[in-house]
Amino acid sequence: MQKTSPPIATEHLPHLAFDSVIFGFSGTQLKILIMEYHNTNIFALPGGFVQKNEHLNDAVRRGLKERTGLDNIHLEQFYTFGDADRNNAEPMRTILVNNGLSPEKYHWMLERFISVAYYALINYQDVVPQPDALSDSCRWYSVNALPPLMMDHALIVEKALQTLRDNLDRKLARGNLLPPKFTMKELQQAYEAILGTNLLRTTFQRRMLSLNLLERHEKQYSGGAHKAPYLYSFIKS
Repeated sequence: MQKTSPPIATEHLPHLAFDSVIFGFSGTQLKILIMEYHNTNIFALPGGFVQKNEHLNDAVRRGLKERTGLDNIHLEQFYTFGDADRNNAEPMRTILVNNGLSPEKYHWMLERFISVAYYALINYQDVVPQPDALSDSCRWYSVNALPPLMMDHALIVEKALQTLRDNLDRKLARGNLLPPKFTMKELQQAYEAILGTNLLRTTFQRRMLSLNLLERHEKQYSGGAHKAPYLYSFIKS
């Protein structure tokens, strides 16, 4: 996938942006997609601007497809960030200059923006991350080992993670963090990675089966039949 061109002021709504916290699960760690801007050592969440002729949700889906290559991602809008101190122009000025772009021509990107934040739960194995026009890389980082993020992006991540933890059962069922079929152990590992704590296996299994969120399937045979675990999937509402 080729990099997209820098946005043009006349095509976008002024002072409105979006930022996306894209969660993936590696099997042991909860990870987030982070972009590094060219020759700046500045790291940021994937985001973008809303075109004048498109819905906000469509703009976010467009941005996610450009970064991940995926369609039909379930999105959750979780907060709007609009503090007055979001008008710090220096990081964006550095990004423009180090990408060979004129801050005068792209002066609109140096102004204060209100950002609508979304999170998405996607299958880590399905993604080939793609940088945008101003970035060298877009890659996965563990939530426990994130690089320093520009502006208030660390706060956005913190808020997204807390939102995800609230009513986690239903949110995991609506997302694509796990493959279509998974073992109870894999499900527990995902919970532990998100919650940041270890869970007692028997208690976790009993609780999950009581929620009526899971459908049980055939066993996953990989050796001794007596040790084969059942596979499960989320019941789609």
